[in-house]
Amino acid sequence: MNTSDKKIMIIDHDDMTIEILKFILKREGYKISIAKDGINAIERIPTIMPDLVITNIIIPLKSGLEIISHIKQNFKNIRVVALSALGEEENTVEEAFELGVDDFIAKPFNPNELLLRIKRFL
Repeated sequence: MNTSDKKIMIIDHDDMTIEILKFILKREGYKISIAKDGINAIERIPTIMPDLVITNIIIPLKSGLEIISHIKQNFKNIRVVALSALGEEENTVEEAFELGVDDFIAKPFNPNELLLRIKRFL
């Protein structure tokens, strides 16, 4: 399966982050879908069935931690990468890993590092 067969869902409310991620990931050939809040993301995941989800921790309506928990309880094969400016807060990182997140990257992130981590999962 090449990258054009892989679907990535971006869950974030920040338009700048969304645009950066879309640009980086589309250039690599991934199919991208966007959700700007937690409820919209949870509703769309079963329809889209992404291979990987990139979620911010702080998003409207449901937190990224709630998204991680929902995905890991209901969709065992979906990989999840959390992005957050809260990367320095040890409790948030620890809780994300306890909920089953596959990776955690602090903002601002290095696009090449993010791509390497995504390729490792896909």
